[in-house]
Amino acid sequence: MIIAQIISDYSQVITLDDLTRKIKESPAIGECGAIFTFEGIVRGKDEARTTDELVLTTPDTSKTEKELEDILRQVQEKHGVKDIAVVHYLGQFQPGDPLFLVAVSGGHRHETRAALEEIIERVKYELDFKKEEKGSAGSKIIMSGG
Repeated sequence: MIIAQIISDYSQVITLDDLTRKIKESPAIGECGAIFTFEGIVRGKDEARTTDELVLTTPDTSKTEKELEDILRQVQEKHGVKDIAVVHYLGQFQPGDPLFLVAVSGGHRHETRAALEEIIERVKYELDFKKEEKGSAGSKIIMSGG
């Protein structure tokens, strides 16, 4: 099973618990010995700079969601993990708000953790996101890979 969703402005709220529950309901759970999860949140302070608000966008949500699904299928095949569920939110966020949720199940911890790490890195560097951070140093725009 692969779940890949891009959600705008919390129009649908899905939590890490929801993703984990979905994975545990999968028929493949009996073959699993590990579930790894990740919740990426808005950082409010980085070195001497604070962030009061972050705006995350993508020019084509359906294209980005399809590319996300392609990444997840490649990772699933490469690492042999059973199920992957990912939600990436778009919109305006405050420090501490969740932006990126990932849950991965697999037979053993090594391949499951490796799959999770690859998903995190590939989503950050390969998908077409634009982040605008607004805070103490003004506004800063970070394109994909930042």
